[in-house]
Amino acid sequence: MERGEMKEKLLVRGGEEEVEFKENIWRESKKIWVVAGPAIFTRFSTFGIVIISQAFIGHIGSTELAAYALVFTVLLRFANGILLGMASALETLCGQSYGAKQYHMLGIYLQRSWIVLLICAILLLPLFILAAPILTALGQDPHIAKVAGNISLWLIPVVFSFIISFTCQMFLQAQSKNMIIAYLAAFSLSLHLLLSWLLTVKYKLGIPGAMASTILAYWIPNLGQLMFVTCGGCRETWKGFSVLAFKDLCPVIKLSLSSGAMLCLELWYNTVLILLTGHMQNAEVSIDALSICLSINGWEMMISLGFLAAASVRVSNELGRGSSKAAKFSIVTIVATSFMIGFVLFLLFLFLRGRLAYIFTSNPKVANAVADLSPLLAFSILMNSIQPVLSGVAVGAGWQSIVAYVNIACYYFIGIPVGVVLGYVLNMQIKGVWVGMLFGTLTQTIVLLIITCNTDWEKQVSLAHNRIKKWYVADSQQNTQDG
Repeated sequence: MERGEMKEKLLVRGGEEEVEFKENIWRESKKIWVVAGPAIFTRFSTFGIVIISQAFIGHIGSTELAAYALVFTVLLRFANGILLGMASALETLCGQSYGAKQYHMLGIYLQRSWIVLLICAILLLPLFILAAPILTALGQDPHIAKVAGNISLWLIPVVFSFIISFTCQMFLQAQSKNMIIAYLAAFSLSLHLLLSWLLTVKYKLGIPGAMASTILAYWIPNLGQLMFVTCGGCRETWKGFSVLAFKDLCPVIKLSLSSGAMLCLELWYNTVLILLTGHMQNAEVSIDALSICLSINGWEMMISLGFLAAASVRVSNELGRGSSKAAKFSIVTIVATSFMIGFVLFLLFLFLRGRLAYIFTSNPKVANAVADLSPLLAFSILMNSIQPVLSGVAVGAGWQSIVAYVNIACYYFIGIPVGVVLGYVLNMQIKGVWVGMLFGTLTQTIVLLIITCNTDWEKQVSLAHNRIKKWYVADSQQNTQDG
């Protein structure tokens, strides 16, 4: 009788634990998608601006497409990597402060990030002004480099738009208020599609028409975000402009540099792939095909970056709140969700192969080259479903400097050398270079998994609280009320 009762109690307890586990997954999934859903849509829309510009420029001419691919993949990605990386320090600080309920600090961190990124953007200007000679010195075709130099001047306003875009997104994501960003991005994308058609097809303004539309598409959402933040959309976290933004800039710059190094090393990895391709036979077709593959890969990457944002917000919020158990549970849930989506897309792109190439080009040689690269594209998509999420965990926990070293070792000491050997020594051409790059990404993913699994999360909670306490500034309004 006692044995039967014990067995019945164990079954009941097991059933209760199973129900509780399912409820926990459901609650965590809702929290994840509150951030990831709008973030994915926003990144799709923002990346869609680039793709729409590429599609219209690609139909202007093959040389123009190759030039745009070079400027976007080499120069703009270089600047994007630095600014996005340095802005990710804000993601760590805002997320942990919001979890600790120090709401007024988010506005101060936002203003500090604006100052740091503005200085950085000014320092990047010579790259875009001197784009043509820089690309020529890197061994690119002089004719393509000359057209690229013209396009790069149009992208200077886009570089400055990143300052507002990245920082406001991270500020709002930390509070799970990023639906406004998604609405603005959708409006901007629709307007960009219409303007691109009007300026390049109807009025035939060529590259100036396409780039003018691109600039507007980047800046319109920024104006909307600024209005939302400063005009009452974030009453708890935005207390107005403050001179405190100029205080303690050195620690912010230090964390920003670590963040910049981490993300730059990732984003520049594909840049090296394009540069190596520029030295191969029939470079124009190779660059066009690879840029199309990277654009498709970039579309899928927007999903992964949405989960990166969710991982960063959830981990930083829970560490700031002091719950290591919730942080670990969130990581497992996000990684599993992202991987399942990635696996479905992996199968889809294996099936589609080169059919998508005709969206970007009417050249059958380029389309055939894309079809030949499709299996590698599918494997890239599969790995993208895990690696960015782990990078989001690193941002949420404030591990940027550690991951920077991992990226250097895996990408630049393993991936690129292997790619050069396969592509040039073994004459596998573009396939060999890409296989090497994939090998570097796989190595980095394995290392990040090991680091994440072996982390003492109680210690991470303590480190987060120390960081919050160190940079805390009392709320002047609260002090006035207390007095």
